[in-house]
Amino acid sequence: MHERPAIEGLPNVLLHVVHSRWRQIAPFIDVSRETWRKLCLAGRAPQPIQLSPRCTVWKNSEIHVYLRDPLQFRPDQ
Repeated sequence: MHERPAIEGLPNVLLHVVHSRWRQIAPFIDVSRETWRKLCLAGRAPQPIQLSPRCTVWKNSEIHVYLRDPLQFRPDQ
């Protein structure tokens, strides 16, 4: 599992079986929020799941696949 230093109140590991919001995945992603949004729109990052107009999450299992090889990631791998 990918580990980073813990941010206060957040775990320092990304679990496989849940969904996470941007604040939870940001420590593991090496791009800005806007760049991440553009990668998602281009199909080069895991697709977001819109729970409500102000709540977007990503599947952690897809984030792990992305983190293994960001340059070769394609949805539904």
